[in-house]
Amino acid sequence: MPEETFTPIGQKVEDIAPAAADAQAEDDEPRGVEEIESLCMNCHENGTTRLLLTQIPYFREIIIMSFSCDKCGFQNNEIQPAGTFQLKGVHVELRLTQIEDFARQVVKSDTATVKFIELDVEVPAGRGQLTNVEGLLTTIVEDLEAGQADRKEQAPEVYEKVEEIIQKGRKMLAGEAFPFRVSVDDPAGNSFITPDMRDGVGKWEKREYLRTKEQNEALGLTDTSNEGLTESGDIIPDTVYAFPATCPGCMHPCTTNMKMVDIPHFRQVVIMNTTCDDCGYKSNDVKTGGEVPEKGKKVTIKVRNSVDLARDILKSESCFLECPELNLSVNPGTLGGRFTTVEGLLTQVRDDLHNQIFQTGPEDPAAVHAGDSLPAEEKARWDKFFGDLSAAIKGEREFTIILTDPMASSYVQSLADDPAQPDEQMIVEEYERTDEEEEELGLKDMKTENYSEDH
Repeated sequence: MPEETFTPIGQKVEDIAPAAADAQAEDDEPRGVEEIESLCMNCHENGTTRLLLTQIPYFREIIIMSFSCDKCGFQNNEIQPAGTFQLKGVHVELRLTQIEDFARQVVKSDTATVKFIELDVEVPAGRGQLTNVEGLLTTIVEDLEAGQADRKEQAPEVYEKVEEIIQKGRKMLAGEAFPFRVSVDDPAGNSFITPDMRDGVGKWEKREYLRTKEQNEALGLTDTSNEGLTESGDIIPDTVYAFPATCPGCMHPCTTNMKMVDIPHFRQVVIMNTTCDDCGYKSNDVKTGGEVPEKGKKVTIKVRNSVDLARDILKSESCFLECPELNLSVNPGTLGGRFTTVEGLLTQVRDDLHNQIFQTGPEDPAAVHAGDSLPAEEKARWDKFFGDLSAAIKGEREFTIILTDPMASSYVQSLADDPAQPDEQMIVEEYERTDEEEEELGLKDMKTENYSEDH
């Protein structure tokens, strides 16, 4: 990115001042702040995100982001480093001795921890901020005060201890508790406290350090050696691997867990789970591997009792699921890949559909009223459908499940003496894929021989 993109705020003001003074300046004139229409995560209407690319003196380039929604009033401000993680972590410590020190600028990235040492209070890693020492301390004191009323009633002992911290923090803000220290520790190396040319020995200190293995993993810089793998670098079955990811819901860092499972008499599959502690997002998926089979596979299973409901079932992303007796059809890709039981699969189908039709959970008492806006005939039809589906899940009626998978990646557990063979309630048959299935899977465009040559 060009160096002129990241300039100090003062320089940006000087650059755009002539254009701002000219009432007839066109839209392509230099602008200090970029505005982008974006989704509000509070009311799900469109708000505005403002981006300012600037440079902190003695530090590096950063991106200041501000979001505001005119519909609900929600606001959010944070910063992100414009570069990559540094080679080393950084620990910056400032010793405050006068009121002027409160104005020291602080860059706190989302991986940094802030600590007021004498106050014995630590702010864990979270939202990135561009503020000053006074702003950091004020935020801590105000956050502690916000919960004091509840603590006084529910935990008087905790209330007294927190009150002591608040009063001490107030004295610090009033300049009655000098000297005291504040530190910023950032494994990513992208945080900073502004120094002063007149700082003497022991006033401002910056120290770089090598990250630990745990810190590298938390930043997504996991060691690429073969630790946890076989000698040839293969994944070990039934071993849970965790690697960092980004939540698609709130874009915060989260963890994805992966495990390879060897399904007897079938093949190896990879089970993946992602959970976000910030917004509660959860995702489960199953991926099958191996070569593309020559034919598709169709599995028909007659479910008669609770034993059949407990059968293991793998529905791949490419599988079409059908239950004729229940008038149920699930198109490929609707649920993603799932490795569960027959009961678990039908329960998930029921819950997902119920949520979409009635806009509430199946166990919610308000569910009987949530679908009142539906026409009476349509609501009655849906009520009968969910009633039949619930009865099937409870084992109160027999039904048939048909799995049609052009990739032959779906599986139902057999109860025969030889588990490799279908039992009397199962029919497994291969079939030739249709042209439409070949086209949807992209197989018509694949070239497996002489692929270096032009078509």
